[in-house]
Amino acid sequence: MGSSAERPRRLNLQQRSKLAGEAAAAAAEVETALAQPADPHAAAFFDVDNTVMQGASIFHLARGLYRRDFFTTRDLIGAAWKQAYFRFVGVEDPEHVAEARNSALAFIAGHTVQELEEIGEEIFDEAMAHRIWPGTRALAQLHLDQGQRVWLVTAAPIEIANLIARRLGLTGALGTVAEHVDGVYTGRLVGDMLHGPAKAIAVQALAEREGLDLAACSAYSDSANDLPMLSLVGDPCAINPDPKLRSYARSHGWRIRDYRTGRKAARAGLVVGSAATGAAVAGTFVRRQVKKRLG
Repeated sequence: MGSSAERPRRLNLQQRSKLAGEAAAAAAEVETALAQPADPHAAAFFDVDNTVMQGASIFHLARGLYRRDFFTTRDLIGAAWKQAYFRFVGVEDPEHVAEARNSALAFIAGHTVQELEEIGEEIFDEAMAHRIWPGTRALAQLHLDQGQRVWLVTAAPIEIANLIARRLGLTGALGTVAEHVDGVYTGRLVGDMLHGPAKAIAVQALAEREGLDLAACSAYSDSANDLPMLSLVGDPCAINPDPKLRSYARSHGWRIRDYRTGRKAARAGLVVGSAATGAAVAGTFVRRQVKKRLG
């Protein structure tokens, strides 16, 4: 058992995860055409990063905003390091999660929701569209063809999550909710990032609201961090899984799909657990951008 000082921090983290999940479910929008699906009690939930899209959507967004002078090179280096550490190590330490939470969307503070949505369209076309895994998109379409609703579940801002879902022809999305007042971002989040347990809370809240039978639903992810969400549904599937999720999926008889080449899959297995490697990759990108700007 942890010390008495640790318990309040864990409780606060749980409370923020709960708030993040509930906020994501409340912010989710349903496409009018799919408001009355042929199979109203079943749906599919897809993680985005390395499941639907190669790489981290929040990093693609940050890179696009950086190119549009939303923030400095120093800001990008800090965001890249936190993304690499959080993604590859998967640490749930309350202090680290709090730090990531406080900085994850700080770069949009002072900008308007409309501005992010408009720029997001451009960033999707230039940095995200060609990174969609065809195999995962086909799985999502299969659920749609069966009359089921399909939702993205991602740590990306809800505005970007909704954009990706709309561009892929999906039902809607659950994403991180950034606080805004009168249409202007404050730089704070509502609760936490939609990560790990928060995703499960969001899916559960949405299922209750939409009358879904989770036992008849499917969920897809590449990361063991999403085990809470995957374990909620009757049909979980590991896509491009990290080693921990692959092992868990095999031992529990879950479906596994890998759309990476053999070389990429092997490299992914080596990279998991190495925050330094992830930070180095991000750092290389930053150095290239700085060189370009300096001519």
